Amino acid sequence: MLQLDAATLAQRLPLGALVPALREMFIAGCEVPQRHTHRITHPTGEAGTVLLMPAWQPGRHLGVKTINIFPGNTALGLPGLHAIYLLFDANTGVPVALMDGSELTARRTAAASALAAHYLARADVQHLVVLGSGRVATLLPQAYRQVRPKLQRVTVWNHRPEGAERLAAQLRDQGFNAQASTDLEAAVRSACIVSCATLARQALVHGAWLAPGTHLDLIGSFAPDTREADAACFTRGRVFVDTEEALLKAGDLVQAAAEGQFKPARLQATLAQLCRGQHAGRQQGGDVTVFKAVGSALEDLAAAELALAWADTPGG
Repeated sequence: MLQLDAATLAQRLPLGALVPALREMFIAGCEVPQRHTHRITHPTGEAGTVLLMPAWQPGRHLGVKTINIFPGNTALGLPGLHAIYLLFDANTGVPVALMDGSELTARRTAAASALAAHYLARADVQHLVVLGSGRVATLLPQAYRQVRPKLQRVTVWNHRPEGAERLAAQLRDQGFNAQASTDLEAAVRSACIVSCATLARQALVHGAWLAPGTHLDLIGSFAPDTREADAACFTRGRVFVDTEEALLKAGDLVQAAAEGQFKPARLQATLAQLCRGQHAGRQQGGDVTVFKAVGSALEDLAAAELALAWADTPGG
């Protein structure tokens, strides 16, 4: 069985190849049961969450990801997310590969945000604001640049300012005009794209801050009790999701609905519908667009197959 660690996956999943690979999988489709979610209580610390995410294409591959999300890890100096991914032959059930699920998740998550931005962000995007400083946040500017090559300026905000400073320095080394900011409102008001990759439980971005034409990308809210945006973001914006599961799981949407500020009937389209040309995406330059993602096992399978295909090529 092939084993691919994080460093190897980073080489085999370049964002320039991963974004179109996700698009192809969203168009083709695969079998994706609803994820299993389990709460892991801790006698003294913050509870964790375990997600089990399977997906398969008959006659090709079956993949299963186990992902552990422990927000309290940040206080311990540890990543909040750890995962492993197992890929099997869908005809026989024989294991094919064991992959570092954390790297796979981070890269496919950033790529999915970029894929959505291809349809939802303005063509003249130049300024990106990133909330968070973790693994996904680190990848977002390069991912967006795959679909919006004019992007040059990046502002980073983090609840721990030293994390924002560290990420901004990394981005400057990559050629971005990057800076950290402690004034989140001012940063959001000046942004073309606002991308949130946090584990927040209280709204960080307010709809009143979003300038006309802004694209808001919400990554971190994966459970009903997590939230990155207030309800006004959804009353102002045209709302899109990666999958309809977001309507049930994403705290941003669940809480806005509970407050009477969002109804599922207002949903514009899923990412698959955008990729298949069933919705045009952004309609006017002044529209505020909101993309809410909870992640899909379809994306994991697409990334795993891309990594495997790289391994099967001569010299791979």
